[in-house]
Amino acid sequence: MEALGGYQVTLALKGAVELEIFSHIAMGASTAAEIARRCNASERGVRILCDFLTVSGFLTKTEATYHLTPESAVFLNKHSPAYLGSIALFLAHPHHMNHFQDVAALVRKGGSIDAGNLSPDDPVWVEFARWMAPMMRMPAGALAAQVSQPGRSIKVLDIAAGHGVYGIAVAMQNPQAEIVAVDWENVLEVAKANAVEAGLADRYRTIPGSAFDVDYGKGYDLALVTAFLHHFDPPTCVSLLRKVRASMNPGGTLAITELMPNEDRISPPMEARFSFMMLGSTPAGDAYTRKEVEQMCTEAGFRNCTVQGLGDVPIKAVLARN
Repeated sequence: MEALGGYQVTLALKGAVELEIFSHIAMGASTAAEIARRCNASERGVRILCDFLTVSGFLTKTEATYHLTPESAVFLNKHSPAYLGSIALFLAHPHHMNHFQDVAALVRKGGSIDAGNLSPDDPVWVEFARWMAPMMRMPAGALAAQVSQPGRSIKVLDIAAGHGVYGIAVAMQNPQAEIVAVDWENVLEVAKANAVEAGLADRYRTIPGSAFDVDYGKGYDLALVTAFLHHFDPPTCVSLLRKVRASMNPGGTLAITELMPNEDRISPPMEARFSFMMLGSTPAGDAYTRKEVEQMCTEAGFRNCTVQGLGDVPIKAVLARN
C-alpha cells in the first residue's frame, strides 16, 4: 500500500512547496487556520495536507500546531540558505512524470517510449535549469575548488550547461577564467541570467545548439561534462568525449560529474535508483558505474582518470587529462 501510494507523497511535497507551507511555518504560522490564511488556501485543505506531511515525516504536530522537522527547516524553508524545495518543481513536473505511466512498455522496449526528455529544444530543460540549480551549488563549488586553477588564465568549455552553475562556480573561484557554455538556446537564457547575477557577463559566452552538432572551437584548458553522460548509451558518450577532447589543449582537464552506483548496481540507493529514471526518460541512458565512466574516458583518449568526492552529496566527479 505504501509503495502504490508513493506518488501521493511526491505530489503532496510538490504542492506544499508551491504553497510555501514550510516557509509559512518557519515564519510563525503554526495552525491550519494561520497557514491557510498566509497561502490563500482552504483551512480544510491545509489541515489534511499538513497531517499527510506529518505522517510522511516532513512535519511534526503537537495538538493543533505544526512544526518543521530539522531537515524541513534546512531544505524546505525558502528563507534557508540551503533551500532545495525548488527541485520538486522539476522532479515532479507532469512532463517528466508522464514518462513513467507505462513501465511495462518501457521495460519491453528497454528505454523511453518516445524521445523522452531528449527531443530538441525540449522545454523541460528550461524547467530543469530554473529549479535544479540550488541542488547543484554545493557539488559545483566543490568541483571548482579542484579544477578552477586560480591565478591562471583558462578557457572553460561547459557542455550541456543547463543552469550554468558549474561553469559559474569555476569563474567565481578563478577571476581569469573565461566560460563558454553549450546548450539549447532557450536553456542558455537561464544560464546567462545566472551569470549576469553573479557579475560574470563579461566572461561568459554561449554556443546554442546540440552538443553533438555545434562547433566548440579550440583551446580549452578545462571541459565540464556535468550530469550529461547518463542520457546516452556508452558508444554515444565516447563519441561526445572524443569531440570534447579534440577541442582541448594538451594537458587539459576533463571533469565529469555523475550519480554512479556501485558495481552491484543496487547500492547506494539513490545512485542505484537513478537507472530507473533513465529507463523512463531516455531512449538508451543509464546510471554508469565508476569503471564504466573511466572506460569511456579511456576509449575517448583521456588518461589518468581519478574519481573525486564532492562533499556530502551523492554526486561524484571523474577527472581525466587530455
